[in-house]
Amino acid sequence: MIAESSSSLPGISDLVRARTKLGSFDLTVCTDGPYCLDGGAMFGVVPKTLWQKRAPADELNRILLGLNTVVVRTGSHTVVIETGIGNKQNEKMREIHQNQELLPTSLAAAGVKPEEVDIVINSHLHFDHCGWNTTLHPDGSVTPTFPRARYFAHRGEVEHGHLQLDRDRVSYLSPNYDPLIESGQMTLLTTEGIAKNPEIVPGISVELFPGHTRQLMAVHIESGGQHACYISDLIPTTAHLDPTWVMGYDLDPLETIAQRKRFYQRAIPENWLVLFTHDHHTPMARIEWNEKGKPVVKSDR
Repeated sequence: MIAESSSSLPGISDLVRARTKLGSFDLTVCTDGPYCLDGGAMFGVVPKTLWQKRAPADELNRILLGLNTVVVRTGSHTVVIETGIGNKQNEKMREIHQNQELLPTSLAAAGVKPEEVDIVINSHLHFDHCGWNTTLHPDGSVTPTFPRARYFAHRGEVEHGHLQLDRDRVSYLSPNYDPLIESGQMTLLTTEGIAKNPEIVPGISVELFPGHTRQLMAVHIESGGQHACYISDLIPTTAHLDPTWVMGYDLDPLETIAQRKRFYQRAIPENWLVLFTHDHHTPMARIEWNEKGKPVVKSDR
């Protein structure tokens, strides 16, 4: 279980959200801290009378979410999946999100040094998934947070972000990725043809699950016959397990529903460990069908 600290300062249990072994791999969930988003936006057309039973809202209709970064030590590589919001938000956005910029402190608490990280994977390039790709300094300069790492993102995400469309331009902040592309430190993936499910390093690959964005990628982690999957914003929290409980942020909600069903067809019978990007309290769990045929967190029975 993950303990919550009652101190006003984050303790180790706040900063390191979970640890587990997967075959010969070590998995550690670090955090950029909890943050807040509008509950209605997070649950789309689901009535508040239903979703607030799973995710209580404050007086401003905001719910508490997590910013979970998964560190995978394979024995040959130190892989970081997602990098939170980072430190580039303006004062207005910090006030809205109440984000805490804790990832560097969380990584240190987990014993992870930025210079030892050699792979960084972004499931997509919304600001709350790639913010600490780079660090903003007081003089206005931006440098890679992980100086030795190769970064990976989908080429289509970059192309979409550069369009700066009215629907989602606020979600794409070019300093999170353009400096890395320009320097050659970021590799842009495609998920077509022979590169449909690219392997990043042995045991870690990505697969397209569109809906939230057209190029949202899940990250598969496999070792010793065991399988974990960082499913990102296809299923952002355990409160979103129901296939139809999709977000208002999803570009194609009907596709999200279809892709969730496709995911469950494999994840449940194969007993995958599911890693949730925005669930602060349950960052990882195995899932099962309940007596009504709904996907739920697997009990410990």
